[in-house]
Amino acid sequence: MHRMFQIIKNSLIQLTQLTHSQRISRSLVLTIPILLSACASHVPLAKAPEPEPVPPPVVVVPKVLTPEQDALLKYIALYDRLYRVAGPLLVQNADLCKTHARNLLGFTAKTKYSYSADLVDAAEESLGLNDKLRVMGVLVGSGAAKAGVQHGDTLVSIEGKALPEGQNAERQAAAMLGPLVTGRASIKMVVVRKGDTVDLDVPLTLMCAYNIELGNSEYVNAYADGHRTMLTRGMLAFAHTDREVAYVLAKEMAHNTLGHPQKQRMHATIGGIIDNLIRMHPDMSTMTGMAGIKPMPAEMDAEADTLALYMVARAGYDIDGAPAFWQKLATQYPPTLMNGYNAIHPSTASRLAAIEKTVAEIKAKQASKAPLVP
Repeated sequence: MHRMFQIIKNSLIQLTQLTHSQRISRSLVLTIPILLSACASHVPLAKAPEPEPVPPPVVVVPKVLTPEQDALLKYIALYDRLYRVAGPLLVQNADLCKTHARNLLGFTAKTKYSYSADLVDAAEESLGLNDKLRVMGVLVGSGAAKAGVQHGDTLVSIEGKALPEGQNAERQAAAMLGPLVTGRASIKMVVVRKGDTVDLDVPLTLMCAYNIELGNSEYVNAYADGHRTMLTRGMLAFAHTDREVAYVLAKEMAHNTLGHPQKQRMHATIGGIIDNLIRMHPDMSTMTGMAGIKPMPAEMDAEADTLALYMVARAGYDIDGAPAFWQKLATQYPPTLMNGYNAIHPSTASRLAAIEKTVAEIKAKQASKAPLVP
């Protein structure tokens, strides 16, 4: 070690006698023995810290839906939209629906068995449904909405009576509720919400007692069988805004209220069509042409259009766009298109005249704050 320091000392003395440029090049050379001397000495070097292990990258693998799951989720999304739009129409028009009005809770509940057999697994995996009734939709403005019933609540009991479970739970619950709603202002319910038991006192709401259905068909059409109102997937795709959906829903509700399916003796035929189209895989071979439905007479259609516009206005939807909507539908899907809406409702000219007249009438009543009654 002494010998090495002497070599370095002599080298530094020589360096002071060099020119500036010579010093720079010579200094670079001297760095080598200095570094080597450090390596050769017995002074231990500080150990470099071990690098922290790098966690493997998190790979998010998107869940691949089966065709059944995908179809069910799309169906539910469309039905949710339909049910949301229908809420104000059903709640705000009980007096116009007359004999079709009932005291109702204002929500829908389903089990995994509420869907066709090929979708039971999809309902369980995608929607989290099981044997127990779970709330799937709450009508805006209903007693259920005011009491705080929420989507996803699992029903436990009503008025102290345990609710049924399993394949026939919906039908059995409906039969159980019928006598309970008579003569009461509210219903006591117990639900499970996120693991907690919740007691609810749900006011009954007088509303139009029409079931709202979604038809699993791309045909642009709508149906009423006296008790149910159905819009197809095709009609929902055509009706871009909520108010346009409300125009069609109210029109079919009006046909039910006025008893037109029974007067036409079409309620059984249309009922069969609705039964078919609410399935996830309907038999479309039965839907050729007009599927056995007779065209609605012009006077009945005009009567239903008038009542429907009052229903729409009372529900808070704008009626100004109604004439343009029905004209657009008649233009794009004329009566000659046998599986379209206007084949069943062919009297376009008289309908549009009644619609424009009623819009002006309702606007005048709104301006004068007169009751919105036809």
